[in-house]
Amino acid sequence: MKKLELIFAAILVPFDYLVLLLSGTLAYFLRFESFVTEIRPVVFTMSYSDFFNVLTIASLAWIVVFAMSGLYTIERRSLLKNVTKIIIACSAATLIIVVAFFFNFQLFNSRLIILTGWILSIFFISIDRILIHYVKKIFYKKGIGVRQVVIIGEGSNAHEIINEFNSKPSYGFKIVKHFNHFNELELKELIKNNNIDDLILAGSELTEDEKNKVVNLCLDNNLTYKFVASLLETKISNFKFSTIAGVPVIEVGHTRLDGWGRIIKRIFDFIMSLIIFIILLPFLILIGLIIIFTSRGPMIVRLLRIGDNGEKFKMYKFRSMVKDAHKMKQDLTDFNERADGPLFKMHDDPRITKFGKFIRKYSLDELPQLINVIRGQMSLVGPRPHEPQEVEKYEVKDKKLLAIKPGITGMAQVSGRSDLDWQQEVRLDTYYVENWSLGLDIQIILKTPRAVLGKRKAV
Repeated sequence: MKKLELIFAAILVPFDYLVLLLSGTLAYFLRFESFVTEIRPVVFTMSYSDFFNVLTIASLAWIVVFAMSGLYTIERRSLLKNVTKIIIACSAATLIIVVAFFFNFQLFNSRLIILTGWILSIFFISIDRILIHYVKKIFYKKGIGVRQVVIIGEGSNAHEIINEFNSKPSYGFKIVKHFNHFNELELKELIKNNNIDDLILAGSELTEDEKNKVVNLCLDNNLTYKFVASLLETKISNFKFSTIAGVPVIEVGHTRLDGWGRIIKRIFDFIMSLIIFIILLPFLILIGLIIIFTSRGPMIVRLLRIGDNGEKFKMYKFRSMVKDAHKMKQDLTDFNERADGPLFKMHDDPRITKFGKFIRKYSLDELPQLINVIRGQMSLVGPRPHEPQEVEKYEVKDKKLLAIKPGITGMAQVSGRSDLDWQQEVRLDTYYVENWSLGLDIQIILKTPRAVLGKRKAV
């Protein structure tokens, strides 16, 4: 463990505690501001000194919730993942206070202070983390606290990781050595003479015996071992251990979206999609009118898609192509740029209208799919919607993508949009299916605008 990481981890707790005291204090005094009291008069009489006594104890309880939520684990997380964890942790801590009110445990009787404190705590704790995040980046760029990395393997995965680390020193990783092939003696010597922190296995060409030797080297030298998962390994990432007659058995699960996970995701999808749809409704009407006045054909098209468990449904999209474009598809199959899989992709597709190019570039044509989400046919986040003729070409290993509802956005979309090849897309979506969480959904939703507005093209 790097000393810099320990220092930053140690200062987070007192920082967060002070920030929580600040948030609570601001929430208290904002409650008495005239612009608030005019809307909702003050009906409680707790003095600030009494309130502060409660606040000091409540803030300690929040710190415990933060710790249980993993905010103080010493691991490198993206800024977005940190903010997502903060939102979830602050919401959980606020829920505890709300439950206390429900049971008439009177900490203080102002719901508005609780609501304001929740918002301010998310804001200030996020600012706290953002500042620390950028201070870390400054240290990393100067070579302070960086993790020394060894990579084993050849091929595109290894080179993509190397290029990413070398081009972005602010990540805090330094490539010490890249082995195309496993060399036990040289690797042992390298580990002995250098302060190696991480070893990444980025190739599939090693034998099982060589992989075991790599793992043992990491265990013997206290190195963090990471490996690039194959498509099979992403498929079986959801498993649990049990025993039968004393024999250890691994049970491969279907998806975390079974049972309560599916219910929670559905509630989240319905509420969020309904709110977004209401907010964007004037904008959606404007797009529809432009489509009608700029080209012949309907405003919205209904496309047949395959949902979870192979169920067919009609997916809504703003029309971005000329009328009867589907009849021209067969003539364009020779120009398909996604020959590695069943999807049809073509740059400069002649069927797309001028305004259609604009709304497809920024994925505005997909906004009517909010209706599909409200109706329960799609999710906000999930694999790409599947065309029937594409599903017919799916191999057995691709069928995992049909285990859940397709999404408006997804892991593949925010990771590369249409630049990914088919197998990369399957790997990302399979990982999502097996590792779903509400926090992961929030991260993907927050990343979507950046992916859409970035330079990557959607075709």
